[in-house]
Amino acid sequence: METLKYIVKRLVLAVVILLGVSVIIYGLSRMMPTNYVDNQYSAALQQGTMTQADIDHIKELYGLNMPDAFLTLKVGEGSKYAGTELRVNTKQDTYESEVQYGSLTYLEWYTGGASVLEKDKTNAVAAYENGDGIRLTLRYNGEFQIGTVQSRDLVPPDKITDESTIEMNVVFIPEETGTFRIIETEDMGLDTIRQIEVTLSDGTIVNLGVEYRLATGGEKFVAILDGYFTWLGNLFQGDPGMSFRFKEPVAKVILENMGISFAIAFIATILQFLIAIPLGIKAATHQYGVVDYSVTILTMMGISLPTFFFGAIVIRIFAVGFGWFEVGGLNSASLPVNASWFVRMGDTLWHMVLPMLVLVVLSVGSLMRYTRTNTLEALNADYVRTARAKGLSEKTVIYKHAFRNTMVPLVTLLAGILPSLFGGAMITEQVFSIPGIGQKAYEALVVADVPFIMGYNMFIAILTVVGTLLSDLMYAVVDPRVKIGR
Repeated sequence: METLKYIVKRLVLAVVILLGVSVIIYGLSRMMPTNYVDNQYSAALQQGTMTQADIDHIKELYGLNMPDAFLTLKVGEGSKYAGTELRVNTKQDTYESEVQYGSLTYLEWYTGGASVLEKDKTNAVAAYENGDGIRLTLRYNGEFQIGTVQSRDLVPPDKITDESTIEMNVVFIPEETGTFRIIETEDMGLDTIRQIEVTLSDGTIVNLGVEYRLATGGEKFVAILDGYFTWLGNLFQGDPGMSFRFKEPVAKVILENMGISFAIAFIATILQFLIAIPLGIKAATHQYGVVDYSVTILTMMGISLPTFFFGAIVIRIFAVGFGWFEVGGLNSASLPVNASWFVRMGDTLWHMVLPMLVLVVLSVGSLMRYTRTNTLEALNADYVRTARAKGLSEKTVIYKHAFRNTMVPLVTLLAGILPSLFGGAMITEQVFSIPGIGQKAYEALVVADVPFIMGYNMFIAILTVVGTLLSDLMYAVVDPRVKIGR
């Protein structure tokens, strides 16, 4: 019962920790110098493979739909929509750098901005809407329309009539049309009320009041909170988002690629413990001897060598020099297409030898040193002297009494094993072209695939928390003095 209570407490604490980690991860993504969604999908928008509605939806998922400023249009007298307000989100830097300093005309800014190519200026349109389904459009060629929205995205045939207009996957019926001109004033600074004069098709003059207003700190904070809870809610449902790099859901990419990483890391971890612990004990029992100095040298070499450097050396010697191995992927290029699963498995295992060699050599050093230090401490303890005084053999003293207490500090390492097993070895997989989760994380990092990086970091954080819990539970197994829950 006490153990169960302890586990429940730790799980509750784990939830709190993961919430804190999620805040940090989401906050770091907000600190990107540019809007990463716009950067990734600008080309797709230009090519027509994505709509602005698609991009706005992605922005909403990551809380990036909050602008720096609002552009509001108010319809004046003379229109059936008099008093209607329509708002569009914009950016402060767009106005200040491109409008205020003259790189764009006001007409260009109101109707598409710098993204409008010369050949497209005739069709460039700025759309403004409100929550009541009223839509107002201003074209670069001076055309004006205002009406009601009928449908969005997919256009049903029954919604298209002779009076319908389709703009940016939005079907609306313009009830008033005409032309417009922008009335420029001498003071066109921030928060300035400007006017757009509209001449309707029947000759009626209607004024559009234009207000450019910076968003307040409170509005930005609320938008950030909305974005965070939207992202967190999707995360709880197993949807960390869509990867920019792989064009697939982040969860799918992680699940499909962590298997090979787990296999390599699991075998490497087993070998690491089988090699490091006996050598560490041997070095401790032969302190300042040949074995001790040899272990120390190997330890320092393993700790000092960078992964990519040692990986390159291994490839040069065993793959290029001796020609024993092929580098790149998990299967040989000469492997027959109709090869049996047994042959394929053997070929894959052969390709995994060099990556595992690198992982073992570079990891075994620190574990050997850790084991040696803990063993030396245990051998100098009073209970070891008592065991020797009883006439027990040296082997029994070391492996039954000293080793068990040596394992207590080593259990701490279990907290970091789980993330390494499933999280992949980023540099190693990249050097050997292993299609694991580590290589995917590296590719995503290089191209600033923020959704994948956010999802991957949360994945590692969850594994770390679970690993820490398992490590705490293992203390009670290796050390009877530790009572879980007390």
